[in-house]
Amino acid sequence: MRSSRDDKATEWAQTLAIEALGFLAADMERLEPFLSLTGIDPGNLRRVAAEPSFLVAVLDHLAGDESLLLAFAANGGHNPADVERARHALAGPMPDWGA
Repeated sequence: MRSSRDDKATEWAQTLAIEALGFLAADMERLEPFLSLTGIDPGNLRRVAAEPSFLVAVLDHLAGDESLLLAFAANGGHNPADVERARHALAGPMPDWGA
C-alpha cells in the first residue's frame, strides 16, 4: 500500500521530469539527441510524455550527460542530485551493473 508520502514523492518526481522534458524541448540541439536515442519523433512527444517509463528515460538522459545535467539544474534552480532522486521515486534505484 502506497503512503501519502510516496504519492507526493512520485508527484514531485513527475513534475521534475516534465520540467526536464521542457528544458530539452526548448532547444533543438538538446532535444534532437534525446529523440534520436529514444526513437520518438516530435509528433509523438505529447502522447508519450505522460508515460512513467518515458519520464524515467528523460531523467536518465540528463543524468548521463553531466554538462546537460548541470545546465538543467542551473536553469531550474535545482540541485543536480534531484534528478537521481526523482528517477528513484519513479523507477526505483538504478541497477549497479558493475558490482
